[in-house]
Amino acid sequence: MTEQSEQSRKNGSEGKREPILEVRDLVKHFPLSKGVLLKRQVGAVKAVDGISFDLYPGETLGIVGESGCGKSTVAKLLMNLERPTAGTIKYKGEDITRLSGRALREVRRNIQMVFQDPYTSLNPRMTVGDIIGEPFDIHPEVAPKGDRRRRVQELLDVVGLNPEYINRYPHQFSGGQRQRIGIARGLALRPEIIVADEPVSALDVSVQAQVVNLMEQLQDEFGLSYMFIAHDLSIVRHISDRVGVMYLGKMAEIGTDEQIYEHPTHPYTQALLSAVPVPDPEIREGRERIVLEGDVPSPANPPSGCRFRTRCWKAEARCAEETPLLAVPKVFEAAGTGAAHASACHFAEERAAVVVA
Repeated sequence: MTEQSEQSRKNGSEGKREPILEVRDLVKHFPLSKGVLLKRQVGAVKAVDGISFDLYPGETLGIVGESGCGKSTVAKLLMNLERPTAGTIKYKGEDITRLSGRALREVRRNIQMVFQDPYTSLNPRMTVGDIIGEPFDIHPEVAPKGDRRRRVQELLDVVGLNPEYINRYPHQFSGGQRQRIGIARGLALRPEIIVADEPVSALDVSVQAQVVNLMEQLQDEFGLSYMFIAHDLSIVRHISDRVGVMYLGKMAEIGTDEQIYEHPTHPYTQALLSAVPVPDPEIREGRERIVLEGDVPSPANPPSGCRFRTRCWKAEARCAEETPLLAVPKVFEAAGTGAAHASACHFAEERAAVVVA
């Protein structure tokens, strides 16, 4: 990646350009029913409960958090695979949650997804050529039938696979190669946004680096915007321009990679970063290890006030009564420093000394 392209990616999140995707107060509740014949709703699983963020052209927004925090549900909502309970998702100013039919297909052409498991996301009965070329059946205007074989071979070459593999089946490839096929399928319609739902978590560590580097190269080549979902904080820092930390359906903290990793203000973020392995023994010995007590509460019955308070060592009575807003702490606003970023904590002004090398 050139220095100029890297700088342009970093500038994408500074608010100088209009966001390509705007998410506001997004909510997804799954109903809980009781009864055999006459089912009645007795509650709801609050998978996503009011999150907001922007995605800018050419940037990567990383989303991290524990399993069950709502990351994958957000991805499905962005793709309209799930309909939100409330909130808006605007693509270039248009609310896509209200779209259906042809209008929705047009939007999906510009927002594609790379799935987590390369072993189950590819149809074993279809050849690689058919898998990558299937989007052209839905959008025939992108590639005429006589040109599809050439286009598929070009896509295989772009993701680092031999174009002659076009007639092979998924079982003839390794996990890393299968994920490259999934990426090629996502690129087929020349989208502007790719939602990557833990695209490397099912791969070996050595292969993970190859796939992440490939995604960075493709971002520069095609001007893509990524929403990159993962639970590995090291990978997220490597690829992301900004990072959002989710906990139990809420956004706990969001900022640039440097702000989140070097100036974390939310206790949950501090705990996550304290668990990241550090190779330097001097840094490792001088860093406080934060061990969280208790289990993650059920999203069907989340705690009142701050969702994290039942596991937080800073929690006070106020945390149970008031829901903290995701906002920039006043101490940062006054200082006007590069560390200023939004955090949903009543005690966010108490900056931590957790630093990940």
